[in-house]
Amino acid sequence: MADEVDVVVIGLGPGGEDAAGRLAEAGLSVAAVESRLVGGECPYYACVPTKMMVRAAGLLEEARRVPGMAGESTVAPDWGPVAARIRDEATDSWDDKAAADRLTGMGVRLVRGEGRITAPGEVTVNDQVFRARRGILLNTGTAPAAPPIDGLADTPFWTNREAVQATEVPASLIVLGGGVVGAEMAQVFSRFGTRVTVVEAADRLLLNEEPESSALIRDVFEREGIGVRTGVDVTGVGHDGTEFTMRLGDEALPAERLLVATGRRPNLKGLGLAHVGLDEDARRLSVDGHMRAADGVWAIGDITGMGAFTHVSMYQGAIAVRDILGEEGPPAAYRAVPRVTFTDPEIGSVGLTEAQARDQNLPVRTGTAQIPDSTRGWIQKAGNDGFVKLVENPEWGTLVGATAAGPAGGEVLGFLAVAVHTETPTAVLRDMIYAYPTFHRAIESALADLSA
Repeated sequence: MADEVDVVVIGLGPGGEDAAGRLAEAGLSVAAVESRLVGGECPYYACVPTKMMVRAAGLLEEARRVPGMAGESTVAPDWGPVAARIRDEATDSWDDKAAADRLTGMGVRLVRGEGRITAPGEVTVNDQVFRARRGILLNTGTAPAAPPIDGLADTPFWTNREAVQATEVPASLIVLGGGVVGAEMAQVFSRFGTRVTVVEAADRLLLNEEPESSALIRDVFEREGIGVRTGVDVTGVGHDGTEFTMRLGDEALPAERLLVATGRRPNLKGLGLAHVGLDEDARRLSVDGHMRAADGVWAIGDITGMGAFTHVSMYQGAIAVRDILGEEGPPAAYRAVPRVTFTDPEIGSVGLTEAQARDQNLPVRTGTAQIPDSTRGWIQKAGNDGFVKLVENPEWGTLVGATAAGPAGGEVLGFLAVAVHTETPTAVLRDMIYAYPTFHRAIESALADLSA
């Protein structure tokens, strides 16, 4: 016999978990289905533990910058405290009891297992059937994907999940993929003493960011001793029980460990989407501005293809909750989606890159300022790499995108995200007072360059 509920939430990543709690607190009966950990990838394998790794690596680098600035220093990296903090403070040894208890404490019924749609408004978990009076909310997320490289599948390679569980650092590491995850992990392990080489098929790192960001990170990596190989074709991977060997044409690149960071695949297979008229083989689910994917079905998070970020999932979840509850509210707007690559320097970006704006046939004007040329950058001296780049539509007189690369680049980004989201005229931005001496004051210099 089927259990009647108001809403079934399948997938309890940050957006799904938050939405389930909101709906329950609004008085609806909610069944929330999760086959892995309540909270999803972010708190256990991604955002939180990886930023603990980044923080620790940053402390090491700051200590190395003491000579010539504040005395002398000797640095002895120790991965033990990092591994312990991830295990004890971030993940409770990858146990989601605290998150599950928090959710059920809100009145949500937590159901463990694989949920699949078996009819319109119907979800089956194991042998249990739920009928949703109001609808189904999908938040099934993504999983690490490995490219079809000869021999790779037969090796014990790492993904981000294994990397954050490491109890010691390897002597050497190949990072396959020069995107956000690959770049962050490469720098972390290198700063803890691992010999690292990043291998990227594209012609530059951080392909989705400005070329200036790619060049900056490559320069910093090579200065720190990280090998960077871009525009290369990986023809095979082997493992002899002790060591990996990556074949780059006729060259053999050895390493103790291999981290594959080449993207993710949506968790849509086996979800029963055909029962509600959706394509299970799709790379993403198309949703309207209120997160509706089909009649009685809402989708949020990575599976919508609007940015694989926790903050996007949470944003979409709040919109879906409003719609399910019949409340008024603005539809989703993605013109100012912020993103941060937590390398050192940080790469904070919002909206369109210059190339993306031109691809949309927008008129484009850009302005750039270098952080070392700013007063705060000059004061910083050691570790002051970075820049601010603004992308303006001169016909509108507003910014359509921006990048803040440098120390605290992700924090400087907040100002720029507001400017892009609110479509603040650049004339107004020029007339503001910028605190001195701050990193964000470089925005004023970039605005001056914009009008030059």
